[in-house]
Amino acid sequence: MKKSHPLRRVVLAGAATVSGIVLLLSLKPASDPASASAQGAAPQQSVAGQESPQGGSAQQSSTGARTVTGDVAQTQYGPVQVRITVSGGKITKSEVVQIPSGGRSTEVSNASVPKLNQEAVAAGSANIDAVSGASYTSAGYKKSLQSALDKAKASGSGSSGAVGSTGSAGAGSAGSAGSSSQAPAAQAKTVTGSVAQTQYGAVQVRITVSGGKITKSEAVQAPKGGLSDQKTAMAVPKLNQEAVAAGNANIDAVSGATYTSTGYKQSLQSALDKAGG
Repeated sequence: MKKSHPLRRVVLAGAATVSGIVLLLSLKPASDPASASAQGAAPQQSVAGQESPQGGSAQQSSTGARTVTGDVAQTQYGPVQVRITVSGGKITKSEVVQIPSGGRSTEVSNASVPKLNQEAVAAGSANIDAVSGASYTSAGYKKSLQSALDKAKASGSGSSGAVGSTGSAGAGSAGSAGSSSQAPAAQAKTVTGSVAQTQYGAVQVRITVSGGKITKSEAVQAPKGGLSDQKTAMAVPKLNQEAVAAGNANIDAVSGATYTSTGYKQSLQSALDKAGG
């Protein structure tokens, strides 16, 4: 009996060791679900964080503000282009995209553009005063501003038509007819005035009219040859700018080009008469 005691002890010790190992193995997987759930929670937070900025941008676009860039207006000193922001049918911001620069032009632009931007927002239209000492820049600014306003108005009426087209087929076609009837009134019309004979040659003016305003004026014919070439090159760009800025034929003659200026005004008035008829 005494000899059996060591064997019994070995058996009991082995059984105890196996039981301990089994208990350890059974306890180890319990930590895995916790770590797995912790790992699973982290991606959910990051996704929520990504969705939040998207929601903010959607609210920003729902304000209804639109940015419209007008056509480039060419002036004697360089191009002028205006971009406006419209919200609730009003100009909330006006800025230049292109402006004459270099030398004296930079000084004139820096002095005039802030004033023109403020006037555009205050007036809510292109009927703003020219800045003293920057008549060409002002005229180009007003022209590009009017172009931007026309585009904003056209896109606004177009969106109204789109809303109407969501109804029945009859209502959609009626909305289309309404927009098409308005379109011709907003379309630009080009009219060429009669030829005006001057002491140095013929002068003929062609204008583009949109919304009852002169958006472009140019000379189709002008005196040429010798000194006339120089005077025409000097006078015509100024007369074109003045015609657009004034919106009529009551413009000042260019110094040193009296005959050309007189012929220009006569042909311009003829073109305006045709456009009005």
